[in-house]
Amino acid sequence: MRMAFINLPVADKEVSKAFFTALGFSVNPQFEDETTACVVLEENIIVLVHEPEKWKQFLHTDAAPKGSNEVMVALSCADRAECDDLKAKALANGGAEYAPTMDFGWMYGTSFLDPDGHIWETSWMDVAAAAEAGGVNPA
Repeated sequence: MRMAFINLPVADKEVSKAFFTALGFSVNPQFEDETTACVVLEENIIVLVHEPEKWKQFLHTDAAPKGSNEVMVALSCADRAECDDLKAKALANGGAEYAPTMDFGWMYGTSFLDPDGHIWETSWMDVAAAAEAGGVNPA
């Protein structure tokens, strides 16, 4: 099984831990120190949040190509309600609006910014309906 480790710079690891636990995710203190927290999104999806002094230890350049180190983290959801629920929890716990809700019928999604301004997207898709609409090619 492959695992994903998402590393993000944050201003304050405790603020990030509080934000992500309010969204319903857990923390693994085994991989935590005074500048890093380990948030478990799923068994094989881990987010490591690093305060600035620790984050700099991971960088080998000042910025990614075209001057940006930012990514958008997208999470699949079981249904539309879970998309809405995660966004509502994010906004109630220090997150901010990012983009309007998208609704194509067969695909639905929300987005928000975490307290450090990282972009998070949630999405649900009815794969069969998407294929009928020409949106995806199911394997």
